[in-house]
Amino acid sequence: MNADTLNHSGPRILTTTVGSYPLPEWLMFSRSEEARLDATRVVFDTQRQAGIDLPTDGELYRFDLNHPESNGMIDYFVGRMAGMSLSIGRRDWEQFSGQTSMQWRRKPAAVVEGRLSEGGLNLLADCARAASVSGGPFKFTVTSPYMLARTLVDHHYRNYEDLTMAVADVLADQVVGLPCACVQIDEANITGTPCSGPLGAKAINRVLDRVSCQRAVHLCFGNYAGQTIQKGHWRLLIDFINALNTHHVILEMANRPEEDLDALTAIDPKIQIGVGVVDVKINRIETADDVARRIEKADKKLGEGRLRWVHPDCGFWMLRRPVVDRKIEALVLGRNKYLGIQ
Repeated sequence: MNADTLNHSGPRILTTTVGSYPLPEWLMFSRSEEARLDATRVVFDTQRQAGIDLPTDGELYRFDLNHPESNGMIDYFVGRMAGMSLSIGRRDWEQFSGQTSMQWRRKPAAVVEGRLSEGGLNLLADCARAASVSGGPFKFTVTSPYMLARTLVDHHYRNYEDLTMAVADVLADQVVGLPCACVQIDEANITGTPCSGPLGAKAINRVLDRVSCQRAVHLCFGNYAGQTIQKGHWRLLIDFINALNTHHVILEMANRPEEDLDALTAIDPKIQIGVGVVDVKINRIETADDVARRIEKADKKLGEGRLRWVHPDCGFWMLRRPVVDRKIEALVLGRNKYLGIQ
């Protein structure tokens, strides 16, 4: 499915998920390739049976028990790039502790010792594996180069912009020709550093410009065991959003203040808006009425034709599967109720 087909298919408001899904308990005891592929099939089937229009693969291939705090969304990428060292000594640890880039993380993901290149990173194989069991069009997710760069100690480039763009160049080569309907870049850090918007947009666009299918960017304020990591407001990020070469944005909104919805009216009309209507930071399961009310509020505020996507605020991996599955069902039922779909 190409970008044009996705833009003109289905109801006027489409449902999607953001990326991650809870690791099935049985996968904890069998980490074989076959078991991981079976689990990915289950994740796709769960979403399709609920009626999700554009499901994700659950990102199970990234999960690392050594990094439960981030579901592998950082370490999976940087740990495979050539030029990175995972041998982190006291000096590196202290240097990273002195940086203000990512205060919630005490240890750097890696140390940059040389020119970055793909090394063992192979997103084409990861995406093709998901495509083999997807059962239809799906979305594939990639962590933003801006966010990745902020987790590193740099002994090579000695310039933060050069480092960020070097990470972007590696990812840009990786997203070429991915067999999916949509590639989504995930960024959960720039929301707290809007002054870095120009660099963040430049790096993300370097990746997006190599994507041949639908392009999406997911932005949130972070989620660490239900805690919001970044402090900020959408009104401070509108220029950044409008600078993105994306077809649509996927935005955290279910637990945001009223004025944040007002701010979204300033997003460039060329960018479709996705609004979070399911809160991933709580175990309470929304009803279809809850979801329908949130959609109605956003639809009326944004104006005719502006709201194209509804979704959870962020990935689901921190919640239990029974909770997640019911939240997914509520998302679709609420959208259907608002649009009058039987």
